[in-house]
Amino acid sequence: MVAGRPEQATAAALVVVGAFQVALAAGAPWGRAAYGGTRAGVLPRHLRTISGLAALTYGGAAALILLDSGSPGARAQGFAALSLFMGVGAVVNGASRSPVERALWTPVTMATTVLAWRSRNRSAPA
Repeated sequence: MVAGRPEQATAAALVVVGAFQVALAAGAPWGRAAYGGTRAGVLPRHLRTISGLAALTYGGAAALILLDSGSPGARAQGFAALSLFMGVGAVVNGASRSPVERALWTPVTMATTVLAWRSRNRSAPA
């Protein structure tokens, strides 16, 4: 099965989140938009390291989606896990003290949750 539109949209959303994490890891002064918004400006080294690892994870997930790798059952399970992970992220971002996280990342993570779930439904074995 070739990656369809829901899968491509899921991968694109992961690339967006991953690019944000790359920017944080590289020292972009966007601390108010991440990790609860408790640190203005450039994040401290340990959070930049976490952002770098997160960027690799999001990028890897996007690549796996676009490569259409794995059996239908494994893909469905992967999309279900991704949907759960992003759903937790939506709740955490929605509860953040940071207005930027609430306004920007809550809808992005919620949309990614829905896209991943729709992709799961398309990938599930018949």
